[in-house]
Amino acid sequence: MILATSVAESSLTIPGVSVVVDSGLAREPRMDHARGLGSLVTVRASKASAAQRAGRAGRERDGVAYRCWSAGEHERLPEYAQPEIALADLTDFALQAACWGDPDAGGLALLDPPPSGAMIAARDTLIALGAVHCGRVTDRGRKMADIGVHPRLARALIDGANRVGVRRAAEIVALLAERLPSSASDDFVSVLRSVRQGNDRLSHRWHQETRRLTQALGSPPPGRRVGPDDQVAGPVAQAGAGREVAGPGTQVGAGKDGQVGGLVAQAGAGRDDQVAGLVVALAYPERVARRRAEGGFVMASGTGAVAGAGLSGAEWLAVAVADRGVGSSVARVRQGVVIDEGIARVAAAALLEEVEEIGWRRGEIVARRVRRLGAIELSSVPLVDADVRPAVLDGLRQEGVALLRWTADARGFRERLAFCHRVVGEPWPPVDDTALVEAAERWLEPELSRVRRRSDLGRIDVLAALRRLVPWSARIEEVTPERVEVPSGSKIRIDYSGERPVLAVKVQELFGWDDAPRIAGVPLTVHLLSPAGRPAAVTSDLASFWREGYQAVRAELRGRYPRHPWPENPIGATATRRTNPRRA
Repeated sequence: MILATSVAESSLTIPGVSVVVDSGLAREPRMDHARGLGSLVTVRASKASAAQRAGRAGRERDGVAYRCWSAGEHERLPEYAQPEIALADLTDFALQAACWGDPDAGGLALLDPPPSGAMIAARDTLIALGAVHCGRVTDRGRKMADIGVHPRLARALIDGANRVGVRRAAEIVALLAERLPSSASDDFVSVLRSVRQGNDRLSHRWHQETRRLTQALGSPPPGRRVGPDDQVAGPVAQAGAGREVAGPGTQVGAGKDGQVGGLVAQAGAGRDDQVAGLVVALAYPERVARRRAEGGFVMASGTGAVAGAGLSGAEWLAVAVADRGVGSSVARVRQGVVIDEGIARVAAAALLEEVEEIGWRRGEIVARRVRRLGAIELSSVPLVDADVRPAVLDGLRQEGVALLRWTADARGFRERLAFCHRVVGEPWPPVDDTALVEAAERWLEPELSRVRRRSDLGRIDVLAALRRLVPWSARIEEVTPERVEVPSGSKIRIDYSGERPVLAVKVQELFGWDDAPRIAGVPLTVHLLSPAGRPAAVTSDLASFWREGYQAVRAELRGRYPRHPWPENPIGATATRRTNPRRA
């Protein structure tokens, strides 16, 4: 029994095969161009692949192929698998096209055009490596293309050779160019030492490639030996052709024995991790990773990562090989090297920046100056006198006006404004949550300028702030009074929280009142309450209630509340807040 992968779709003949069982699945590479990470995904095989696989059973004699899918499913399969150009990392292809004078590859007669997104990502990478500038290949880019490895590895070889020597850089790059077996250790340095001492096919290929790369690069220029007083200079990390990001004056601590930034000038087994770490980080600066307090790592690209037990305890990693499965939020480190912050800063110098960060983070105002290596935070100091209004506004957008302390008076005033906007319209403004957040700078000033932390928002006088939204040409008390005086003399608060304004008042206080006032043309809904404050009736037409509904209410309640007046003729009676006097 032979378990085969895509070898079953090649022209290779395996003797003795007469039966094929086809799962109908295939593993295809997928490239996350934004993160520079690839992975293999399982997809349905194409009709062409199925035909090739079935053909393995009949190479030498009649055979049979068993397909694990129905004839109907077969008709829905794609005719052919996607071409490699649609799936692969196109950085190397883009560099070759630039060397041919066609950086966009638009003038090349290709069977399948390269995807525009992949080409944009490839060009951005080449610009960052200093291989392309203003759409043209640079001398550095031509040298990288002549080396014959991926442009990232060519960059690591060229820049690494200036710091650790040609031979040492070539050793690391030669191993990076290999597809290591799945059984290989996740410690890249252990793999390096193993192939250096081994005598298998992998070691043989590695020795050959190391020699080829050493010859392709040639000897370093005279006088360019790394010494105790040397500074990190040259093309450590370029954001564009001809522009050095890390140059003279960027000192990386020199020490005894010719150490520069932890790198020793002379070769030695004890330096493998430092040398390998620098070269790997030069190849993949966006994969430099730092351990997070909550566990795992975060790469300079912003991608989360997890590592095996051998690397999980490190503070910093240079990630040589990683993949991120479809649907996974983190990458898996397959091979990595333990490094320190100094190496990370040198190799990923183009990603180093210092910014002022003012915003709303995890429910609190943040105002600080942050030093970052891409997405990795190196240090931060608070900004004492910063204008944090943008952070407060960001918090309101995220969490809404519930961040403020809404008193009963503030809620009531907002409901009155909402009623005005709904019934009258302009110039009354909307006061829903979205509208209040959008207009926050107008109605919350000057309180916003005094907010320094979340708790300060709870001290804002929201009622006073809302009054700034009232149009100067209108008086809210005239349009939507807060209270209305009833016949008993009481001034009762109106409830504007519903579609129509509500007046809730005891029956005895409305005697003699046959018509409730209108609010902005809308009749009041009167909730007539019992002496205990419970609703006894609801009406928008008091005159009709007195004629048709009152007697039923009177009959039900006067026995229960004998000390309150229940006249037979409520229109002719005197309204009162008081009870009947006690009999002697």
